[in-house]
Amino acid sequence: MKRRTLGATGMSVSELSLGAMMFGAMGNRDHDDAVRVIHRALDAGVNVIDTADVYSQGECEEIVAKAIKGRRDDLVIATKFGLPMGEDPNRRGGSRRWIFRAVEDSLRRLDVDHIDLYQMHRPDHETDVAETLSALTDLVRAGKIRAFGSSMFPAELVVEAQWAAQRTGSHRFLTEQSMYSVFTRRPEGAVFPTAQRHGLGVLTFSPLNGGWLSGRADLTTGHRASSRPSHYDPTTPTGKLKTAALAELAALADEAGLTLPQLAIAFARSHPAVTSVLIGPRTADQLDGLLPGADVDLTDDILDRIDAIVPPGVDLNPEDNYAATPPALQDARLRRR
Repeated sequence: MKRRTLGATGMSVSELSLGAMMFGAMGNRDHDDAVRVIHRALDAGVNVIDTADVYSQGECEEIVAKAIKGRRDDLVIATKFGLPMGEDPNRRGGSRRWIFRAVEDSLRRLDVDHIDLYQMHRPDHETDVAETLSALTDLVRAGKIRAFGSSMFPAELVVEAQWAAQRTGSHRFLTEQSMYSVFTRRPEGAVFPTAQRHGLGVLTFSPLNGGWLSGRADLTTGHRASSRPSHYDPTTPTGKLKTAALAELAALADEAGLTLPQLAIAFARSHPAVTSVLIGPRTADQLDGLLPGADVDLTDDILDRIDAIVPPGVDLNPEDNYAATPPALQDARLRRR
């Protein structure tokens, strides 16, 4: 599998990364089977495993620990912090207090002495980003993490964090992780160009749009549809948009001699800002259907035809990018005197 350099981190990463969210209570509960899936991905040339403390409340990190024994030095281990790990408001976010606790918990669950890439899972609008950067910088200096990045940050917060690092003399975010697929193209407008200007490595996730681009005949019976049935309802306004686009994309994939998932993964890989695309299989069969997307390079003609089906910078369902709505739009009290 081809490699790319992850921004200014200097780390060489595979063009496909293994997103581990589906291992544990949130997906595949069989630890031994999940380990086999991870090993299958590593044997195919994947060298990045991306997890998070919040995935199955730590269980996912424990599964990853089992899978990487004896192979850790060959891998780039990435995890995330920031989403709630309990009811206590102090067990979330980007405060120094929580970051120092969260990293120790992740190191223990992963059974490693350092984390290669530590990512802030979502923006924390209650904490000064300078506080977060200062804490993360201290973790780099202590050898507990090698680099750190953001996830689902809008362009203005990416810039604010870069400015804060320069102003305070802290280390800076070196990566950004964004949701990106044929159906969720919003990052193309501002996040990707901003990441390129600041030399950030970009990891993207959900290239199949949560299963919409999986090629399954009935999306309403999928694993994720059980928790968000309205999201996969083809009769809603956004469901109709996706269903119509899906038919055109499936025809295009067939014409190109590809499966729909291969087309979707190749599309995400094709953007020049993207360093690596996270795939998130639950089973070995799903993994086997996704890996060939690493070897597909789409022609300009195919990319132009995808643009005609879903215009650049457009999310067919704005609710897909669930972290993109800032508090100022969610809470009316912040808009009124």
